[in-house]
Amino acid sequence: MITQELAEEIAARIEASTLSEVLVAELRLAYPNLHLTYCMDDDIHGNPTPYLGRPGFNMYLVGGNDHCPGLSCSPETASGLVLAEVIEDED
Repeated sequence: MITQELAEEIAARIEASTLSEVLVAELRLAYPNLHLTYCMDDDIHGNPTPYLGRPGFNMYLVGGNDHCPGLSCSPETASGLVLAEVIEDED
């Protein structure tokens, strides 16, 4: 289960730093029971709605109800987060 409070806590840590592989490694140590994945937001296919969006990153829920992890919209069954970095277009 991913609570709104937990998501906000992790978002605050990201906002206080810069989302990167190094930060995600630190978050994995701080939250050992939470599956965390880092990627670029444009690697997320299918236009899912982020659970939490902030300048510079989106946070998506990961669930594993079907024995295979995948994006979820249910915080009650989520077991992890995808932390997706957003790079704004320079157009």
